[in-house]
Amino acid sequence: MEPLFDGHGRKIGDLRVSVTDRCNFRCQYCMPADGLPWLEREQILSFEEIERLVDLMVRMGVGDVRLTGGEPLVRREFPLLAAMLGRIPGLRDLSLTTNGYLLERDAAALADAGINRVNVSIDSLQRDRFFQITRRDALPRVLAGLEAVASHPELRPVKVNALGIRGFTEQEILPFAEFARTTGFEVRFIEFMPLDADHEWEPEKVLTGEEIRLEIERHFPLVELEREPSATARVYRFADGAGTVGFVNPVSEPFCSDCNRIRLTAEGKLRTCLFSLNETDLRDPLRAGADDEELEALIRGAVARKELKHRVNEPGFIQPDRTMSAIGG
Repeated sequence: MEPLFDGHGRKIGDLRVSVTDRCNFRCQYCMPADGLPWLEREQILSFEEIERLVDLMVRMGVGDVRLTGGEPLVRREFPLLAAMLGRIPGLRDLSLTTNGYLLERDAAALADAGINRVNVSIDSLQRDRFFQITRRDALPRVLAGLEAVASHPELRPVKVNALGIRGFTEQEILPFAEFARTTGFEVRFIEFMPLDADHEWEPEKVLTGEEIRLEIERHFPLVELEREPSATARVYRFADGAGTVGFVNPVSEPFCSDCNRIRLTAEGKLRTCLFSLNETDLRDPLRAGADDEELEALIRGAVARKELKHRVNEPGFIQPDRTMSAIGG
């Protein structure tokens, strides 16, 4: 098939697939303490439906697929889905973003299924502060999951994602820097984005990647690595060679100009930006018997309308109704 380009000339090669909106954490920056209304089982795409849509988009030039949620590992038989997708011809990279709670249980099955890379979200390395932000006393279990992944060399690199929230993350910067230097995991600090369920995000609450980097450099000199095209992170290695850290700065340094990503929600909506206000339904046409040509036309039409930029820093920005857990990271 012809490559997939948006209306601004950007070639689309990265697909984020949410396999569920459900999560076993209640992170303060994502959802209320009592959770959100979950989708009914019949509303979410089946494994076969996900496989068909991913296969179609791979034939349209998508080479990288990241599986997300919610928390993807709460989806029953998730490693089976990973194995189904891993067999798709032309798929170069199959990765996973998880909170790590079930990672110790599933690490071996994920490696066997063909997962290439794993990102684990951890916002604090202190047990009490981890509980404060996630509302779950689960840090030891998450760290055990990281160790389980580390025992599978085919799952590389392993990245640890920490959110940058002013008033919280400042105390975490140096412990995470030491963690990156001593474990071999790449720690990535991600700026707090307006995707919270309570709509309490404010620009002042964003601890920028630049502020975090400067704090690390006060203690450990860093050397910037060349940014790969369409990469979300600016990656630095410690000057003495002891590991790497990355900074994902969508608020202070938007990387929209070469964005190559699209997203498929758990119930089959195609989103062309995290902050899209419009979606394209693929599930209902799929279930109504649409053939590949019809689905391809829907996908190409949606991608042609992909936003030029997210406009978070501009007057009149509207936060989408969906939270990150309902979109897929």
